[in-house]
Amino acid sequence: MIGCLCIHGFTGEPYEVKPLADYLRKETDWLIYTPVLPGHGPNESLKGVTYKQWLHAAETALQRLQEHCKKVYIIGFSMGGMIAGYLASKYQVEKLVLLSAAAYYFNPKQLFMDIKGIVKDGFRGHLHHNELYQRYRRKIINTPMTATYQFTQTVRRVRPSLRKIEIPTLIIQGEQDGLIPKKSAQYLYNTIPAQKKEIRYFKKSKHMICHDCEKEQLCAEVYQFLHEDSFTQKKPS
Repeated sequence: MIGCLCIHGFTGEPYEVKPLADYLRKETDWLIYTPVLPGHGPNESLKGVTYKQWLHAAETALQRLQEHCKKVYIIGFSMGGMIAGYLASKYQVEKLVLLSAAAYYFNPKQLFMDIKGIVKDGFRGHLHHNELYQRYRRKIINTPMTATYQFTQTVRRVRPSLRKIEIPTLIIQGEQDGLIPKKSAQYLYNTIPAQKKEIRYFKKSKHMICHDCEKEQLCAEVYQFLHEDSFTQKKPS
C-alpha cells in the first residue's frame, strides 16, 4: 500500500490541504493521512505549544503511516512544508511535495496589495465578504506572540535539513502569495540537493493555494508527479 502524509501550516488545520487530499483519495487507493499539529484546529490553543511538539507530532504521524505502507509520500503546506522537508531528510520516503513552503515569509509587495483591497472593501462596507480579511483577523486575534516565535524557530531549526534531501521533490508556489515570497521557492530549489526536482509557479494563486482559482491544475500536477514511476527534472523558468 502507498501512504501520503499531508501536513498543514501554522495556525491552520487539515482544511488547508483538504481539496488536494480529497482529490488523491478519489483518484487512488492510497492511505491519505492529514494529522492536526499540537495547538491547532478550531478548538485548540497555541499558548505554550513549542516547535518541538510540532516536529514530534509530524514524526509520529509518519512513523504510523510507515507501519502500514510500503511507500510513503509527504506533502507539506507553508510551515508544514518545512516540517515535511525535515522528515524527508530524516526518514526513508519516496517523494516530497512542498506547497507555499515557508523557507522565507512575508511578501511585502503582495501583502500591501492585499491590505489595499481590504481597505477598499472597508470603505464600501463589504469587509464581511472579504475572505482574506476574515482569515487575517482571526489569526491576528487568536495567535499569541509566543506561538509566532515558535513558528520562526521551526523555520530556523529545520532549514539545515533541506541540504540532506535527496528524493524527487516538487516545489509549488503561488505568484500572488502575500505571506510567502517567490524567493522562498527559489531558495528551496537551490538548497535541496536532489537530482530530480522542479519548481512550478501558479500565476494567479495566493497563499491558500489548495483552495485558490488554480486548485484543479494543482491537484492534477501533484497527482501526476506522485503517480509517475519516473520523474524528469525541469529547471525553473
